[in-house]
Amino acid sequence: MPYKFETDKIKLPEGKDRRVKLTNEDKEVIRALYATGDISTYKLAEEFNVSRRTISFILDPQKKKANLEKLAERGGSKAYYDKDKYKEYMKSHRRYKQSIMKMEDKNV
Repeated sequence: MPYKFETDKIKLPEGKDRRVKLTNEDKEVIRALYATGDISTYKLAEEFNVSRRTISFILDPQKKKANLEKLAERGGSKAYYDKDKYKEYMKSHRRYKQSIMKMEDKNV
C-alpha cells in the first residue's frame, strides 16, 4: 500500500512554487546587471526570487564548485542524518509524551 504522501500530491498554483529554476538567459542577465555595479546581490536575489547564495554561486562559479567538493568530502547531504540516533530520539520523545499524559490523567 503506498504512503499517503505518494498519492496525495499538493498542487501549488502557478507562481506559488518557491523552487525557482533560473534559465541560462536569467543567469546572463544577472551577471550583466551585477557587472554594471548599480545593483547589489541582495536586490538581484529579491528581483529573481532566489537566495543571495544562489546569486553568489552564479557570479562566482568557483565558489559553487568548492562548495560541491566540500559537500562530497562530508559524504553528501545525508551525512548528518543518523537513522539509529533519530529512532532513539523519537522513542524517548514518545515516552516523554506518554509520561506527561499519565501525569495529567492522575491530576484530573
